[in-house]
Formats: sequence, C-alpha cells, structure tokens
Amino acid sequence: MEIRLENENDYREVEELVRDSFWNVYRPGAFEHYIVHHLRDDDSFIGSLAYVVETNNKIIGHINYSTGFIDYGGDKIDAVVLGPVSVDKKHQNNGVGSKLISFTLSLAESRKIPFVLVIGDENYYHRFGFESASNYGIFLEGTDTSDECPFFMINVFDESVLRNDLGIFHNPQVFDVDEKEVDEFDRQFEFKEKLVLDTQLKEL
Repeated sequence: MEIRLENENDYREVEELVRDSFWNVYRPGAFEHYIVHHLRDDDSFIGSLAYVVETNNKIIGHINYSTGFIDYGGDKIDAVVLGPVSVDKKHQNNGVGSKLISFTLSLAESRKIPFVLVIGDENYYHRFGFESASNYGIFLEGTDTSDECPFFMINVFDESVLRNDLGIFHNPQVFDVDEKEVDEFDRQFEFKEKLVLDTQLKEL
C-alpha cells in the first residue's frame, strides 16, 4: 500500500472513488465527486496535500485540503480545511483513512500550517487530535454560536494565530453546489440510484 500525491492521470479514478464512497451516505446521491472535480481548478485548492492511497495499481483512498477563511467581525484570516476524504468501500475499516489523515496532518504541521479544520464525526476525528472548534470561539457558518457544534472541529498546531474572539468559518465557495449542475455532471458516470435513507442528514 503506497501513499503518494495525486496526479492528473488519477483524476477520473479518484472522482469515481469519491462518488462511490459518498453515494447515498449523507443525502440521496452525492455532491462530493463534483466538489473534488472543481476544487482542483480553484484558488483554494492545496495540491501539495492532495494524496491517494494505491494498492495493486488501484486507488483505494483519497484526501483533499483547501483554504477557507475565518471572519472575526470583518477581519479575516485563512483557514485550512480537510476534506473530502474517501476510502473504497471494500477497504473501509482497515486503517486506510487513518493513514491518509495522519500522514497529511503531519505534512501540514511540518509546512507551518497553524491549524486544520474538519467537518465530520467527532468520535472518529478525536483520535487525530481534533477537538470542537467552539473551544477556540470558532463556529461553522450557519450554525448556532451559542451552542457547541461537535461535528465542526479543529486540530491546532500553533495557537498564536487564533484570537480570543468569536470567529465564523466559511468554506471555499466551490463547496456551495447547485444540485442541477451536480446531476448534469453525474451523467458522465455509471448510473446509480438515489435513495432516501434514515441514516442520512435530516436537514437535507
């Protein structure tokens, strides 16, 4: 199993992996492969942290990082966010995602990135050093700033850049997708049925 940088020859295989990994998980269908496709051409993309895991000439894992911003009442600072991260369903629960996350977080720290944010399962991400971003007064755009948001987390390498004030994190605009455009993009791939499942995010 090899961890290496994503290259242009990987793009289609990666998008198929991402699509399969997220299909019907959080919503009927998936948006994440569309985001990954457009992220590569976006100014927010951190290509030096876009890694894949490959085994037997097949990509079974992928991770992206990009740069959003934290708004401290009009004063903004850059903020790196992890995701999407994808693992082939046949290889899930075998440590592939953990290897990708641990490896790239170490790279981020070595490159003097002061902190990394993530939106995900707190029970999973705590093992990598993530904690609720609300502990630092940072909240995800659109969430209640009077309450902890456990699925929005931060891993801090250098606290000096953070402020003792309320900050609102904004994802890169490329994460705001139009569902019709996603459906049109999805026609390039093998047909998959969209299903509504009880385990999906209720607000969607």
